Amino acid sequence: MTTPHSHPPTDPGADRGPRLLPWTGPEGKPCYLVGDGTGYVSRLADGMESAQLGMAGALLDHAAELLAEQKATSGELRYLAVCLVDSLVDVKRVAESRGIRLAEVAPDLSR
Repeated sequence: MTTPHSHPPTDPGADRGPRLLPWTGPEGKPCYLVGDGTGYVSRLADGMESAQLGMAGALLDHAAELLAEQKATSGELRYLAVCLVDSLVDVKRVAESRGIRLAEVAPDLSR
């Protein structure tokens, strides 16, 4: 079950704590998933995280090429900056989600 919340939900019967999903709800609030991490939504989230990280890498490569040419217009640079910000928001959410999950399974490694 995915729902937007201002705070992570708790479910004492779940094997793991709530997972921060790589998307937000309609009002921009974080979405969390409570479960064992093996279901359809977990796999969908894994795939989306992988796609977001892959797109971030491709965008960084494009940014490096565009900046190396030193011929980019101000409009191109503005668009690049907007894309980089959007990508950074996605990557930050993935890092936060993975950090939370790491702390659950290996608390000594997440400090």
